[in-house]
Amino acid sequence: AILQISNYWHPGNTIEIDLCPNANLHDELINTKQSRPKALLASALSPFFPKSLNKELLNRWWPEFSSTPLHEIKDSQLKSIADKLHCWQVKPSGTEGYRTAEVTRGGVDVNHISSKTMQHKNQAGLFFIGEVLDVTGHLGGYNFQWAWSSGYVAGMNA
Repeated sequence: AILQISNYWHPGNTIEIDLCPNANLHDELINTKQSRPKALLASALSPFFPKSLNKELLNRWWPEFSSTPLHEIKDSQLKSIADKLHCWQVKPSGTEGYRTAEVTRGGVDVNHISSKTMQHKNQAGLFFIGEVLDVTGHLGGYNFQWAWSSGYVAGMNA
């Protein structure tokens, strides 16, 4: 996921991560508070996060609630906890650059290339394929497939 995010992130930007996109954590915490008032926050969050992540989040963000039963935590505090888990903001300090890049962006503008032949529209006999073009796909083999497919098309038309 982090490698994919790097296609869209720009230095200085903040990334927002929803750690639990398929649940309404505020409602879940309030329901748990009502049904199991003596339960701890760690217990209430355990269905949503692996044990090690749950422990780390609590230690870093809410150590004051480590032994506090839910009935002693205000609803507004539970909302704040849920909001942070649904909108964790991270501001990366930078990237590792091209040294470790999986895929880079930029290249020859595809508007100048025929998609039927991969030939430059204004320079007969000049073909461009793969990552030399400004085409970036999702990680997982798509860029390899693009390189092979565009190479095949260029080869068939050279």
